[in-house]
Amino acid sequence: MSLRSLAFSAVAALALTAAAHAETIKVGVTAGPHAQIMEAVKAVAAKKGLDIQVVEFSDYVVPNAALEAGDLQANSFQHQPYLDNQIADRKYKIVSVGGTVNFPMGIYSKKVKSWDEIKTGASLAIPNDPTNGGRVLLLLRDKGVIKLKDGVGFKPTMLDITENPKKLKIIEIDAAQTPRTLDDVDAAGVNTNYATQSGLDPVRDALLREDPKGPYANVIAVRIADKDKPWVKTLVESYQSPEIKEFIATKFKGAVLATW
Repeated sequence: MSLRSLAFSAVAALALTAAAHAETIKVGVTAGPHAQIMEAVKAVAAKKGLDIQVVEFSDYVVPNAALEAGDLQANSFQHQPYLDNQIADRKYKIVSVGGTVNFPMGIYSKKVKSWDEIKTGASLAIPNDPTNGGRVLLLLRDKGVIKLKDGVGFKPTMLDITENPKKLKIIEIDAAQTPRTLDDVDAAGVNTNYATQSGLDPVRDALLREDPKGPYANVIAVRIADKDKPWVKTLVESYQSPEIKEFIATKFKGAVLATW
């Protein structure tokens, strides 16, 4: 066998050995920006010997249940207050291991072009889960639309509204369905990932938009039993890399913001 053939065989053997030793994990995401970002993270992680299988979900409930059950090794779709609420309610043994992005919540409408056009008695759809519904209420409070009781924290409910000068009729529905209500209601509070999936531009189309420096930074979550495993460090480092920060800035143009 020639030296060239021997060299080629050695390189091929090393490649096969590296592939055989590459660790594979399943990471749950919601469709849209989270999935797009994780696909980019997958390419970065592959260079570090970590094979990521991206698993898409259409709601906010199943990814944590799947992680807890061991069907996933990690997920990346939720902000810290939502995770905290899920852990408190369902006793999940999962934990955040790194920050990812922020999707500033917005209020959208197909019937008016500015919030000033919203009339007294208008209908407003908001997510029906405590953290995201509360997030819309906090946005309305911060913009001077309503007043809430003192000390409501991150999870106010409609029972915490003390003043509602516009007499808004607030309707609670599943977060994933909020964009679909825009044909029927005057406005809706929509999470950015669902807004972009529906063709809305969070920078251009939102009537009101959350402060991007708020507390709702998204996180990567894993089971507590796995948090110190080497692949967790590789996953977080791959996500929080210069390549991914550049990808987010270029791809989403301010609709999604890197938090690291």
